[in-house]
Amino acid sequence: MNKFFVDRGGTFTDIVAVVSDGAIIKQLSQKKEQYLIVPLPKKQWIVVYKLLSENPERYEDAVIQGIRNILCLADNQSIPTEKIEVVKMGTTVATNALLERKGDRTVLLITKGFKDALRIGYQNRPNIFARQIILPSMLYELVIEVEERYNSNGNELIPVKPEQVRQDLQQVYEQEIRSCAIVFMHSYRYPNHENKVAEIAQNLGFTQISISHQVSPLMKLVSRGDTTVVDAYLSPILRRYVDQVSSQLPNTKLMFMKSDGGLIDAHKFQGKDSILSGPAGGIVGAVQTSLRAGFKAIITFDMGGTSTDVAHFQGEYERQLDNEIAGARMRVPVLSIHTVAAGGGSILQFDGASFKVGPESAGANPGPACYRRGGPLAVTDANVMLGKIQPQYFPNIFGKEGNLPLNKEIVNAYFIELYQEIYQGTNQQNTPEEIAAGFIKIAVEDMANAIKKISLQRGYDVTNYALCTFGGAGGQVACLIADTLGIKSVFLHPYAGVLSAYGMGLADIRVIKESAMEKPLNKDLVSELKLVINQLENQARQELDEHESIKGEKIVTKVSLKYQGTDSTLLVDFAEDVRVMQESFAEEHQLRYGFTQPQKLLILESISVEIIQIMDSPDEPFITRTRPLDQLPKPIEIVPVFTDNKWQDTPIFQREDLQPQDNIEGPAIIVEKISTIMVEPHWNAKLTEHNHLILSKKDDY
Repeated sequence: MNKFFVDRGGTFTDIVAVVSDGAIIKQLSQKKEQYLIVPLPKKQWIVVYKLLSENPERYEDAVIQGIRNILCLADNQSIPTEKIEVVKMGTTVATNALLERKGDRTVLLITKGFKDALRIGYQNRPNIFARQIILPSMLYELVIEVEERYNSNGNELIPVKPEQVRQDLQQVYEQEIRSCAIVFMHSYRYPNHENKVAEIAQNLGFTQISISHQVSPLMKLVSRGDTTVVDAYLSPILRRYVDQVSSQLPNTKLMFMKSDGGLIDAHKFQGKDSILSGPAGGIVGAVQTSLRAGFKAIITFDMGGTSTDVAHFQGEYERQLDNEIAGARMRVPVLSIHTVAAGGGSILQFDGASFKVGPESAGANPGPACYRRGGPLAVTDANVMLGKIQPQYFPNIFGKEGNLPLNKEIVNAYFIELYQEIYQGTNQQNTPEEIAAGFIKIAVEDMANAIKKISLQRGYDVTNYALCTFGGAGGQVACLIADTLGIKSVFLHPYAGVLSAYGMGLADIRVIKESAMEKPLNKDLVSELKLVINQLENQARQELDEHESIKGEKIVTKVSLKYQGTDSTLLVDFAEDVRVMQESFAEEHQLRYGFTQPQKLLILESISVEIIQIMDSPDEPFITRTRPLDQLPKPIEIVPVFTDNKWQDTPIFQREDLQPQDNIEGPAIIVEKISTIMVEPHWNAKLTEHNHLILSKKDDY
């Protein structure tokens, strides 16, 4: 049985397959330029494959096409699903719908008097000096004010009027709106009115009904309402995509990655859980492979075609509850990932006075100029110009037919044009390669600043961390990023170019359930918390598949604490001894904010229970050395590379030619089927027996 782990990104779709059919491997071996094939124990193989996410001339859906290609099927041949054990995937479908505002038409039902509550929000100013405030567009199209009300103690002040609600919803239904978000005051604790209105909507034929006490059962009307609207807006898009994939893979176990780093059955996948689906797979892959390599403190660095995602790990996955993505606020636990609009496809611009990188991206179509589809200059082109990307070692998947190499000539021509434009505008005579290096420096600073936000600004010294680099473009700038931050070690997994996809296969099934509390933390509260924990655990188990094959189970309970009179909460582990929770909070507060307030009362805002079903995951490859220790690998070619402000003769090595204990001094290029690694001057690269590549800064630099 074969397993497929997929990350459908904005530019490329990455697929990592665990194949147990030798006949398939024999056929794929004849196309070695397209597939990376790694043998595993027990007569299994890892197959790594990349294809463009959008190529309408050649295929309708990249995921299905990738699976077909790996199974060596003709275009008109049906997929033999009996040979597929599971497909685990992350997708940007919902993220793109949110960014482009292409979700389903949605109506908001909210307590009368609060029609504009979500529009007003918290009245915070993201840019305090902006003279013109541009509010994000609301995701809901219409608002129905429902005359109903509970007070905070659960007393019904105004009952629901079913006939009026039915009449209002019927008018909306006749406008062909089929998605509704129901958000009432205090419903996180008293949900009766929401349930009554949801039943009316269901009877009228609404196909998506998101109810706030189910979507986000926490305090704060605005954030609970925003989350519910996002869920109603995106869930139908997801459902259609899941149905589309399922129709091509009938009777196949299909699982999706959630934003919190856990897997879930495809038909339970909701809009609110999908926003960071792809990046979450990358974090899981980076953390799990780094732990296997012996690193405990990790900065994950995922540089793709459109953006770069970074995250911090020191013992456990970090999550955040309050998020704002693409102008939409959400209050659901997601992995703490910081994204910056700098990737391989980020467009290079000169505005007459200064250089600018991004935030606009060339994407997959047309892509950077070197993709042969008429695209603009991008970060990838700058690395081609500097010689850090050698077209002859990239797969021939470009041009309209998808069979040509990267175009270096057009890149040279564009940079010469840019050189002439800069000279005419500023009278500065920087060479084309110096211009390209300047753009790379700006992109590196943008990405390094993103890492500082999740580490240095939160009290972590990253100089003793490992930079786990992945994504198709990560290896090209890893040393430069590490130099900027003072990091001494860079870790590159053999599947670094597709680690987000590999992470789908390393992830576990996770279900998180939360409950609002808002009570002072004291000994008397502990017995009540235990009852709530049992209730939440029972709720979580209802969403788990009891028949799932798992290696073990783990339950994690967290409490969200804050000082009385403040609004900033911190997550700590639940303990029956109140003093343990108080001390944990004080330590975290000191680290995050630099002070504590021991005289203040602690308020327990909410409690969460996470059940983790530990899944079986692929083994790491193991390689042995066959060459004598004193015999170094031979470069396949020596090329000029512009690095350290000058052209330097740089050897190129193929990663499959390297063996454990091989030590390569920079500058050097290590090429793989799925990425290119630039070892900068003053850095060394060493291979381990698990085919892990460790880059280390020389001690005297």
